[in-house]
Amino acid sequence: MADGVIKRHEKIGTNDVYLLDIDISANTEKFAAGQFVQLQVPDGEILLRRPLSIADAAGSNLILIYRVIGKGTKRLAKTSVGQKVSIMGPLGNGFDLACKKPLLVGGGLGIAPLLLLAKRFAGKADILMGCKNVEEMDWPLPLFKNIVKNTFITTDDGSMGMRGFVSEYLPEILTAESYDKIFVCGPEIMMRSSAEVAVRHGIICEVSLEKRMACGLGACLSCTIETKCGRKKVCKNGPVFESREVFF
Repeated sequence: MADGVIKRHEKIGTNDVYLLDIDISANTEKFAAGQFVQLQVPDGEILLRRPLSIADAAGSNLILIYRVIGKGTKRLAKTSVGQKVSIMGPLGNGFDLACKKPLLVGGGLGIAPLLLLAKRFAGKADILMGCKNVEEMDWPLPLFKNIVKNTFITTDDGSMGMRGFVSEYLPEILTAESYDKIFVCGPEIMMRSSAEVAVRHGIICEVSLEKRMACGLGACLSCTIETKCGRKKVCKNGPVFESREVFF
């Protein structure tokens, strides 16, 4: 548990995407890519904390990227620089970085937690990112500039990059390059289809799941899922899982 101070809070995307930079007065260097925090919306009326993936962490600063989609995030968007917030974390298990040539695959807001992962790979990772249209690419492209080696893009309407979904473009990329691990974050249908492609190519794939959470500690059971190894909790046993464990 830590109290942080908002150092930067601004809208970075056309579709209500915000970047929240919080100084938690503690070293974040050991925060793992793929972990998350439970943030208390500081207006006193939202009781449950909101789980937010860690987009970046450096020094004592924690970067969170979120989209306004409900009452909690709508009120969070009204917080201002200098305001104090309560954070619990880091929570959950992050990505396993043991590989030589990684490919990151992100869809929509699921691209955000791949930023810290890309930085931990120190420029040796490629990324395949997909959004609905060119307008939704306005926030991820600047963030990943000079962070990854190669960037592949798909949009649903073909307004940027290849027309279609990332899972449709993924086989072509895997055939052309010799990746030894894939890391996927985004809508479940996208992760499932991307994981199926990875299995067909004999490549290890890790996915980051998103479920409704209350406590974030594994006590309330609200994020329990069925896996190949029995029932597990996304907050405590995940959110990162080997794809074959959860998509079987």
